[in-house]
Amino acid sequence: MLRFTAHKILYTADGTVPLNVSFVLKKGECAALFGNSGEGKTTILRILAGLTPADKTIILADGEVWDNSENKIHLPVRKRSIGFVFQDFALFPHLTVKRNLEYALPKNSNAGIIDELLEMMELHLLQNTMPHNLSGGQKQRVALARAIVRQPKILLLDEPLSALDDEMRFKLQNYILRARSQYNLTILLVSHNISEIIKLADRAMILAKGKIQKEGKPVEVFPADYPAGECKLTAKIIDIKKSGTVYTLKLIADGKPLTVTATEEEMAGLKNALP
Repeated sequence: MLRFTAHKILYTADGTVPLNVSFVLKKGECAALFGNSGEGKTTILRILAGLTPADKTIILADGEVWDNSENKIHLPVRKRSIGFVFQDFALFPHLTVKRNLEYALPKNSNAGIIDELLEMMELHLLQNTMPHNLSGGQKQRVALARAIVRQPKILLLDEPLSALDDEMRFKLQNYILRARSQYNLTILLVSHNISEIIKLADRAMILAKGKIQKEGKPVEVFPADYPAGECKLTAKIIDIKKSGTVYTLKLIADGKPLTVTATEEEMAGLKNALP
């Protein structure tokens, strides 16, 4: 279990905003942070990782104190059991795929996990390839495998799939699901993609004005607050109901039920796609 509490002043285009956030992550849970740019989502990940200082912090990971500002405890980044995957791949350009994973493997750890991950991520045929010869999707698979090879207490994903096309993004989501199941990973995900959060996360936390304004299961959190036009989603429409000028659509997306609202204008754009 991970407990996180942090207070930090954010400097934004609209002035200073106090970030005050507390949450708990259960072992094996995937939680997602969602909100507008500049709300502090990435800052939260960086505070958790020990990369960014905060004014007040308490971070406990399975009982181990990573941060306690009152007691002046701050565990260095290298001593925190984390895996971090950024938007950019951050691979070592002079090392092959396999050597990138070997470099991240902690001392005295079972090296067998490297071959497991190469197989799981379908990188075994590319293990001797240099990063500059890989596609974007392949690089991100290597970055994900390298983060997991440490079997961290928490895996931090900072919009890792945002630069990929829809088809590759969908495939990488499946790799994340597979790895999470295999290694019982605890994940904190930052994403602006609602369908991605619905697919990957058990819980969504909506961040605004420096606080978590709402949290819960993604399919319960998003529909009431975000109309269909604000996200891109591949889904099957199973029911449509009209109330005044607003339509309510019941969908199945990635095998999960979802309800969204749409305006007359948005429905006009859907009519050609309806059976």
